[in-house]
Amino acid sequence: MPELGSLEVLLAVARTGSLSAAAREVGLTQQAVSARMVALEAQTGVRLATRTTRGTELTPAGVVVAQWADRLLHVAAEVDAGLAALRDDTRARVRVSASLTVAEQLLPGWLVTLHADARRRGVVPVEVVLEATNSEHVLEQVAAGRADLGFVEGPHPPRGLRSRIVAHDELVLVAAPEHHWGRRPAGIDPAELAGTPLVSREPGSGTRESLSAALRTVLGDHVRQAPAVLELSTTAAVRAAVLAGAGPAVISLLAVGDDVRAGRLRRIAVTGLTLHRDLRAVWTGGRTPPAGAVRTLLSHIGAAAHS
Repeated sequence: MPELGSLEVLLAVARTGSLSAAAREVGLTQQAVSARMVALEAQTGVRLATRTTRGTELTPAGVVVAQWADRLLHVAAEVDAGLAALRDDTRARVRVSASLTVAEQLLPGWLVTLHADARRRGVVPVEVVLEATNSEHVLEQVAAGRADLGFVEGPHPPRGLRSRIVAHDELVLVAAPEHHWGRRPAGIDPAELAGTPLVSREPGSGTRESLSAALRTVLGDHVRQAPAVLELSTTAAVRAAVLAGAGPAVISLLAVGDDVRAGRLRRIAVTGLTLHRDLRAVWTGGRTPPAGAVRTLLSHIGAAAHS
């Protein structure tokens, strides 16, 4: 039987169609992902993937194995969560440091269902002590041992820490309904976005870093963004400033989706700019998250994402 880590790599290749993209998703180098695939094929005796001009495609046999792997990993997550529920250390407290997008938009729902699941199982739920901050500070706290688990939203896997993708997000450009960009059906281009003062988060924010990385990918490393018209330390403050007409902003769709649907804010298209990003859990130590409260919380989040 292949180990679960190799099956996770196979599923990442299946989802992304690329060794490099799969490497970013699982937090390994491209060389390590390639080596895992070669070892997996040698171990199983089955040709699982082929290189093409468009990337990496699974063979018909690889597609079948990936389907089996998906079911197996789902069952493994359930077993892991069940074992955690049987351990006495599930009563432990876990210190969580999370980026504002995760802390405000995702963690409350995860914690509600975590507590509901604990009541259903008849066990004491994990106690979570949460600090909401920017992604740069999250990484510092986890690396220094001041947080047991972190959640970040930067464009790349962090160096020196273990990580796992727990959710996906999309950044969107929004403005008040009366802003002149709203009268452009075709939207704007990345160069105009880079040259326009925006309402922005502070340096160290994952949202700010993700936008800068996306602009560099399209416009080159030489691109210089216009200074922010307002620089604010919370997503809620950025949203409020845009609603008040301070200017446009690039912000998580999780935070402004209701405003866009209700017409309070207008979403502006940006041609040729990809603003999808991964939200990651980060920890120190081995590839597998630490046993106890940390693993219990991550197993629950993973099971919720899968369902």
